[in-house]
Amino acid sequence: MPLSPLDDLLAHQTPDTFDHVYTGDRNFYDRYYFNCHGCDDELFLVAGMGQYPNLGVIDAFVTVSHGDHHYVVRASRELGNDRLNTTVGPFGVEVLEGLKKIRMWCEPNEWDIDFDITFDGFVPALEEPVTYRRTGNRLTEHTTRFAQVGNYTGYITVGGQRYEVTPDRWMGARDHSWGVRPNVGEMEPEGIKSKYRELDKFGHFHNWIPMQFKDYMIKVYFDEDGQGNRMLEEAVKVPRYGIDEPVIHLGSPKHEITFKPGTREISKTIITFAHSDIIATGTPLRTNYLLGGSGYRPGEPHSLGCYQGPLKVTGQKWDMTNAAQFAEIQGLNEMLCRWELSTGEIGYGMHENALFGLHAPYGFDSWEAVAP
Repeated sequence: MPLSPLDDLLAHQTPDTFDHVYTGDRNFYDRYYFNCHGCDDELFLVAGMGQYPNLGVIDAFVTVSHGDHHYVVRASRELGNDRLNTTVGPFGVEVLEGLKKIRMWCEPNEWDIDFDITFDGFVPALEEPVTYRRTGNRLTEHTTRFAQVGNYTGYITVGGQRYEVTPDRWMGARDHSWGVRPNVGEMEPEGIKSKYRELDKFGHFHNWIPMQFKDYMIKVYFDEDGQGNRMLEEAVKVPRYGIDEPVIHLGSPKHEITFKPGTREISKTIITFAHSDIIATGTPLRTNYLLGGSGYRPGEPHSLGCYQGPLKVTGQKWDMTNAAQFAEIQGLNEMLCRWELSTGEIGYGMHENALFGLHAPYGFDSWEAVAP
C-alpha cells in the first residue's frame, strides 16, 4: 500500500492508504464530466476525465460538435499511486475552489482541438439520488453524483477557429460521480448475467436534463425500463447563488417526447411535474454524440477505463453529412436545447438521452425499431 500525497491530508476514512478504495470491484470509478456551449447552435463541447483505481488507469476525452463535423481527442495512461495527478497527455483538471470553480484544458494537438476553460458554479452543487442496482445477486451499480450548472471563461479552438469564452454567453453543466457502475474497462464475460437480461425484453431509456435559467436551475433526471417503469427520478428547482430560497422539489416528471422519423433521435421534449404547474419545452439546437469515440461505447479498445499502456493519445473526426459515418456515432446523445417554460422564461441546457432496446410507451418494440 504505497503512500501518496493524499495521505498527508486529514481525510482518511479507512485504515488503508488512499491508493486503495473501499471495494475490490474492478468497476469502481471516479469521474469528472463537463459540457460547454454559447447558447446557440454553433458549437457544443463535452469533456471528461476518470480514474479507475482497481484497473490502474486514468483517462480523459473531449468531443466537439462543430459545423458538419464531430471531433474527438482522448488520452489514457497508467494511474500510478498519486491520484492528485489529474493530467493525462494534453489534458488536465484543476479544482480551484471545491464545489464551485474548476478548470479543464487540452493542449494543442494534431487533431485540431484545444481549449482552456474555467467553470464557475451558478447554483450550489446538487447531490443526486444514489443509484443502486443489482443484477441477480451481484451489485452492479452503486454510485453517487453531484451536478451543477454554471458559466465558463477561457477559449476553445476547433477546426482552425478560435472562440473566446466569456461568462456572459458561455454556460453549461458539469458533474462528478463515483462508485461502482457497469461497462468500466475491458468487457467482462456475460456469464449468468445474461439470464437476468433477456435481450428481446430489455430496454433502458435514460434522460439527464440540467437547465439554466436567469435565477435558477431546473434539474430533471429519469430512467425507465422497456415497459416504461420508472427506475430512478428527480425533478428540482435550485436557486442561483445569492438568492436565499430553498430547493423546491417539483414532483415526479412526466414526459411527452417526439422523435425524428426513421430514428431514435429526439426532436422535441415536453416535461410536466406532479407538484408544479411549470411546463418545460425543449427544442434541440445541436447534438454531441458521445458514442463517437469518447470511450462511452463499451467493448472498444479505447473504452473508458481500458488499459492502453503507459500513455496513449489519439483522435478522430467524423463527417456528419456522411450517412454511414453519422450512423456510427448514434446512441448516447448530448442534446443541447433551448428550454422555454410556460411562464415565458427562456433557458439553455443539455438533454442527455439514450434509448437502448425496447420502450413500449413510445412504440419501440424491438432493438431495431425506429420512430415512424
